[in-house]
Amino acid sequence: MNDIKLAITGMTCEHCVRAVTKALERVPGVERAEVTLRPGGAVVHGNAASEALIAAVREEGYEAAPA
Repeated sequence: MNDIKLAITGMTCEHCVRAVTKALERVPGVERAEVTLRPGGAVVHGNAASEALIAAVREEGYEAAPA
């Protein structure tokens, strides 16, 4: 199992955090995602490609990049 850290921008509230968490946890290979509003990031546990994780965040309307 790997930990992938992402920097996420555009989240403004706990609803945003829940939406991003759910989006990340739907990506195949993700076991668990921990998303924080401040400073705006995520730690994803599992074996998913970082490109797939970034795409999932962007589909929710936020920006993501490797941290």
